[in-house]
Amino acid sequence: MVTAAPTLTAASPAVQPRRRRRAAPGLAPGEKRSTVLTVVIWVAAAYFLLPLFWLIIASTKDNSGLFSSFGLWFSGEFHLFDNLAQLFTTRDGVFVQWIGNTVLYALVSGVGAALLSAAAGYAFAKYDFPAKKFLFAVVLGAIMIPTTALAIPTYLLFAGAGLTNTVWAIILPSLVSPFGVYLMRIYAEESIPDTLLEAARIDGAGEFRIFAQIGLRIMVPGIVTVLLFAIVHTWNNYFLPLIMLTDPDLFPLTLGLAQLQAASEAGGGASAQFSTVITGSLVSILPLVVIFLYLQKYWTSGLTTGSVKE
Repeated sequence: MVTAAPTLTAASPAVQPRRRRRAAPGLAPGEKRSTVLTVVIWVAAAYFLLPLFWLIIASTKDNSGLFSSFGLWFSGEFHLFDNLAQLFTTRDGVFVQWIGNTVLYALVSGVGAALLSAAAGYAFAKYDFPAKKFLFAVVLGAIMIPTTALAIPTYLLFAGAGLTNTVWAIILPSLVSPFGVYLMRIYAEESIPDTLLEAARIDGAGEFRIFAQIGLRIMVPGIVTVLLFAIVHTWNNYFLPLIMLTDPDLFPLTLGLAQLQAASEAGGGASAQFSTVITGSLVSILPLVVIFLYLQKYWTSGLTTGSVKE
């Protein structure tokens, strides 16, 4: 007896195609979203952004509002513009002088440190000279030495040269960046082809011209990185100005705001300037945000594409 085979219809489970899971919004097909990683990222973002959020909120309050309202939300009145007016008129507008000093220290030190680091890193990467490994080991060792350990020797050196309480007491030490030299050596080794340098030498270009017209242009992303690190380091530096400067007209923002904070803690009542100090802290970080947003466009890859023709 022959029985007919069962007919499979489209609705039968045996012929139904396996449904693919739809990708979450914003993800390409096949990509998976990690819940743990997402939570970690949000926690990290909150860790870095909450202090900034508190600073913005606190800048809109007066002294009484700072202590009578919730720290992470606005008080009943908006005092940001009053705080700004108080900030820029305190002590005959000395805050403007502090901003100018900080910009001078940071830009001169940052540009100088970036160029010196680029030249030293390029030399370590592309030239052979006596004691090269030893000198680079010294550079690496200098990275490990904390800045505070060099404070007294640096002060004695500058005091002997008569440079304390001058702008050079802040600029000259900030020009030295061992980490910048290390970073630029690594970047120069990876980004500058030796064949490109040999081609330039065959064409009759001198070593300085090769460095200025080829090396510097290719190392722009690395130079910008060192520049940003040096600017941020000098802008936020507090300890070096503290031991080097005594004239308030030469103070950077860090030391000036610390002086206002000390005056607020020593005084009381109407003499308290906590809201002014907080508003000054907010104003002091705005240039760094602008500089970072402007310089980040230079962090690009593939600058050497097409530089060597086969």
